[in-house]
Amino acid sequence: MRKLILGVVLVTLPLGALQAMNVAVFMQKADALEKKGMGALFTGDYRLLKREVEGSTRALRTERLAAVQAGRRPAYCPPPRSGIKSDEILASFRAIPADQRPRTEVVDALRTLLTRKYPCRGA
Repeated sequence: MRKLILGVVLVTLPLGALQAMNVAVFMQKADALEKKGMGALFTGDYRLLKREVEGSTRALRTERLAAVQAGRRPAYCPPPRSGIKSDEILASFRAIPADQRPRTEVVDALRTLLTRKYPCRGA
């Protein structure tokens, strides 16, 4: 029964949920949403982009904590209370050359942003 339920869930998931989003697709959707103004908050694409950023930040946090636990230097070292605003994310993604955006996953672009914003000091 579990296998049947798992199979149904996997078949009904949108294909985008099964693979990471690249920055080119993210920016295409973000630019279209910006043109909609406040109406963008009620669209599926807004929720999709929000989930992508939330999932990527969760993955990066897990990666960072695993590195610390293993005694390795993490990619970034945020203060206890930190955060990144959407305009920072979009500005960082726009700084990526257009020809590199299709080959750059959102999680990797966010890692770069976090590494720049919260560098690890010392050894």
